Amino acid sequence: MSMEKRGGRMAFGPFSLSPDERLLTRNGEPLLIGGRSFDLLVALTEQPGQVLSKRELLKRVWSDVVVEDGSLRFHMAGLRKLLGDGEGGARYIATQVGVGYAFVAPVQWLDSTGEVPASPTSITDAIEIRVVASATNLPPRLPHLVGREHDVELLSERIAGTRLFTIVGPAGVGKTALAVELGHRLAADFDNRIAFVDFSMLENPAVVPSMIAGAMGVAVQGEDPLAVILGHIRDRPFLLVLDNCEHVIEPTAIVIEHIIDAAPDARVLATSREPLRVRGEHVYRLGALAYPEDPDALTAAQILAYSAVALFCERAAAADSALVLDEESVRLIAGICQRLDGMALPIELVAVRAATHGIAATARQLGERFSLGWSGRRTARPRQQTLQATLDWSYDLLSDIERIVFERLAIFVGPFSIDAALDIAADAAIGLDEVAIALDELTAKSLVTAHRASGAGMYRLLEMTRAYARERLRARGADGYLAIARRHASFYRRELEAIAGQDDEALEDLKLLRLQLGNIRSALDWSFGPDGDVKIGVRLAAASAPVFLNLSHLIECRTWCMRALAAIGAAPDLELELELQGALGLALMFTDGNSASAGDALDRAFDLATRLEDRWNQLRMLARLHIFHKRLGNYAVARAHAERAVEVATRIGDDEALSVAFSLSGISRYLAGDLERARRELELAMEKSGPSRRSLTIRYGFDNRSRTGIALAFTLWLSGDAAQASHVARRMVHEAGQLQHAVTYCIALVWSLVIHLWMHDLDTAEEALDALTACAEASALDPYVAAANGFRGEIDFQRNRAPGALDAIEQSLAALRAARYELLVTPFTITLAWDLLRTSRFVEARDLVDAAIARCATIGEYFAMPELLRIRAEIIRRLEGDTVVGKGLLRDAIALAREQGAHAWEQRATTDFVALSDVAG
Repeated sequence: MSMEKRGGRMAFGPFSLSPDERLLTRNGEPLLIGGRSFDLLVALTEQPGQVLSKRELLKRVWSDVVVEDGSLRFHMAGLRKLLGDGEGGARYIATQVGVGYAFVAPVQWLDSTGEVPASPTSITDAIEIRVVASATNLPPRLPHLVGREHDVELLSERIAGTRLFTIVGPAGVGKTALAVELGHRLAADFDNRIAFVDFSMLENPAVVPSMIAGAMGVAVQGEDPLAVILGHIRDRPFLLVLDNCEHVIEPTAIVIEHIIDAAPDARVLATSREPLRVRGEHVYRLGALAYPEDPDALTAAQILAYSAVALFCERAAAADSALVLDEESVRLIAGICQRLDGMALPIELVAVRAATHGIAATARQLGERFSLGWSGRRTARPRQQTLQATLDWSYDLLSDIERIVFERLAIFVGPFSIDAALDIAADAAIGLDEVAIALDELTAKSLVTAHRASGAGMYRLLEMTRAYARERLRARGADGYLAIARRHASFYRRELEAIAGQDDEALEDLKLLRLQLGNIRSALDWSFGPDGDVKIGVRLAAASAPVFLNLSHLIECRTWCMRALAAIGAAPDLELELELQGALGLALMFTDGNSASAGDALDRAFDLATRLEDRWNQLRMLARLHIFHKRLGNYAVARAHAERAVEVATRIGDDEALSVAFSLSGISRYLAGDLERARRELELAMEKSGPSRRSLTIRYGFDNRSRTGIALAFTLWLSGDAAQASHVARRMVHEAGQLQHAVTYCIALVWSLVIHLWMHDLDTAEEALDALTACAEASALDPYVAAANGFRGEIDFQRNRAPGALDAIEQSLAALRAARYELLVTPFTITLAWDLLRTSRFVEARDLVDAAIARCATIGEYFAMPELLRIRAEIIRRLEGDTVVGKGLLRDAIALAREQGAHAWEQRATTDFVALSDVAG
């Protein structure tokens, strides 16, 4: 409130100021003061304790002309000299470097009739007068505080019963906005006895008590402003809101402790980037706004319900009222908010830019380079107009060691352990203990965040903080940056090699592995980059391959293995090459299909294991080669690998090894139509397998138990035990799903689908198909995607709901053949042949089945031969009307089914034979 509106004069120290008379006196004696200096003094004293920016002062005092900052500095220096600022400890005007100036001396209002201070009838009246003045300094609240409803409600209830609450959080999270909202919300509870003090513009910690007194509107005649403050709030409720305390913590803590001791009804609400560590302090850590972790799984309406997205949309719409948000834009905004970690200030800054440049362009720019220089509102505090300014503020408060550690931590992408921080940040100049202390301080100051979701000992830097620290690290020189990058890559290489040496037990912790992906990728990028170390990269690629396979990131696994093998040199480490070739073959097989390059990689890996006389790795590679050649339709080769696996497993003499070997052998037996022996070997494999474990799943590339179980279910169905087959299939799908391993889950789903479709259980089949489609597409397993499309066509055909269903099956068959995934060709051929018959496309059905019979005979795939002969008989009957030939084919089908023990096929062929005999008779 200006003095013109209040009337009267004001006093500070020995001075009296009368704006109406344009008179400044000292101890009653008029002082000679220039007009511009007088106007500056009036502007400053109207808002004691508040920093006025240079822009504001220039506009106020030089509204009629354009002047440079130098004029302001010149007149301010003259005004200080006139007031005697700094003489005998007197303080009147404080400077916030690069920002502006504040009047920090206590101000006392005089009445309009004389120079004697107005005498209230009681001390209570005097306090009331000053409280009214202080209430006006509470900043205006935001029209809508997005996403903080819970915080406001919780703190509103608890502040009244708590002496000191400190809202702690990183720069830009929204602490000030919350504190201002709470001040307005609680004003009535304190009868408007509230003072708001913004320390962000204060450069001299010594004037903290004076600034608080000035904000409260109380006069300080002596040299102890703290005593005056306590005298005015000792006996009545008062709410003191202290904003941005992080750089003046020590003097602020002293004032607060005195207030707590002397004023039982006073309450202090503080904001800071670190706790004040004051006796009786209650800390409220303010988290980021909520944003969607997986926007692709949500509708646009669900995305808009997240508070971070809502804030972005509100600020963008305010900056451009014509802004229209379609679904694509909403999803882009969700990604932006995720990248910004839900931090309010960065979201507001980026939203303003999006209103000008468009959401798509802004999202692209943000993805290419996290910009710290984008500007926000002109009316924001200078340190909040860009992220650069916001983080400069925090950085300037750090010690030299804290700055170095902070910069070095920027090498991490995502969460990192305390061991990683100590290993990378410590060197000959900074010891481990110093790094540990600095990490604690950086966490307390909200520059490093404790990653509580991952458990104890994990930390991370917010994206904007990391971008800032990385720029600071690079500014120290290329050599320093490269040294940190090398240590980072070396650390994760050692960590992953240690995991491999723990018998794969560490691979069970999926959550921890996912958290490390960002650092593993970053280390690989650097190692194979222009300034990297290829030797580290090769070892890191080999050590990280099990992690990528574990998490079903097969394309990444393939990429890094290929780069490492290309750089491995003429005299490679055989064990390293073995791991790389084995992982590459597996990744190629499940992403690209059964290509020659996949087979070559697996053959090379097996050859290396043999040369190294490494029986366990021989067994691993034989398991992968078996599934490769089985999928390729090379059943004789697959059977030979199974026989070799039994020999190797027998030498190992371990139940796990025998389980794998008998599983491979049993699968080869059922494909050849030897169902009785297949069942024995598969049941023996299940008996020796033990429970499914992810560590074993990754060792072989798939889960041996669930693959064995689904093969057993298929064998049971062929053997005529449909109920048991369905039960085992459901159980295996469930167990495979629990492993969260895409390849294993797809294997179980594919063969359970075949079983349920042949049983005409369409509901269960459709449920399995939905799961197969989602899993295969999410992990880019193209052969399984092709298979899913074929299954979808078959279900649609049987439900009479898609006219193009048969085309979908034919396209799926073509895609499977193109991927050299022959294993599913026969089941799809049987399905398509029956569908062609139902639509009277007899010639196409005949050609399809004749080709299938010839193919199966050639490759030794006999498990479905009885059914193919049965279909051939039906085609002959309907196309040519030849019952004699049809009955002969059915006799052959029945005889072969009995020989195999395939009672399911035998029963169907027998039913058709009886029906055909009745027709012929």
